[in-house]
Amino acid sequence: MMIYCYLQILPATKEVRGHYLVMVKKQYIEIINKKILFINKGEEFVSNNKKIEEEKSSTLSATTIITNPAKTDHPINELIAKRWSARAFSTRPVERLKLLAVLEAARWAPSSRNEQPWRYIVFTNDNPEKLKKAQSVLKDINNYAKRAPVIICAITKKTYSDNGNYNRLHFHDLGAANENMFLEAFNQGLIMHEMGGFDVQNAREVFNIPGDFEAGIMIAIGYQDVHQVLPESLRQKAHLPRKRKPLSEIAFLEELGNGIIS
Repeated sequence: MMIYCYLQILPATKEVRGHYLVMVKKQYIEIINKKILFINKGEEFVSNNKKIEEEKSSTLSATTIITNPAKTDHPINELIAKRWSARAFSTRPVERLKLLAVLEAARWAPSSRNEQPWRYIVFTNDNPEKLKKAQSVLKDINNYAKRAPVIICAITKKTYSDNGNYNRLHFHDLGAANENMFLEAFNQGLIMHEMGGFDVQNAREVFNIPGDFEAGIMIAIGYQDVHQVLPESLRQKAHLPRKRKPLSEIAFLEELGNGIIS
């Protein structure tokens, strides 16, 4: 079509028309070649751009700290929503004042008759040998926590101090104190993970737990690291959306089964 258009304005003589036809064809081929070169360069540019984006995405994935805030059905405090049981611990030491703030939060938890049955045996990477000994009670499923610079054994007193009677709420109260710690840890820019997977009998010996106390749970505290520090199975877990039962299954109006939200 382009050649035809050019020929409409060419002189009428056969020789001149032939001469110009050769020139036009040559120019047309050059134009087409340039377009092909341009297209190839463009594809190469797009291809390179795609590779850069993929590498960038991979790098971001490797260096991004995962957050997993709760997607709530009703508005709640932001600190509660962003608290989650992260496992990717950095080996970076936790500042003493931050650690004390987390423990102070536990101190102000509510408890039955204000018994405050919780006790915390704290190990930090200031003393690597003792920290390693504390880590030894953890089961293999919790090996990720061995990167944490703080390991705590949370124990609870089983009896009331004033009369020696059994306190059936001692574990409940320990849980309330631990949740305070959880929230304050996140408030301090840290993460925390509770672990029931530990050797209880070994813990009694390692931590020299008295007979009227019970080993409750192990706790890891530290700064969060990228999820690549985790084993593959736990990396996948880190990306899973958090799920909770709906209110209709946990809160009831006046009688069980009568969900507060229908």
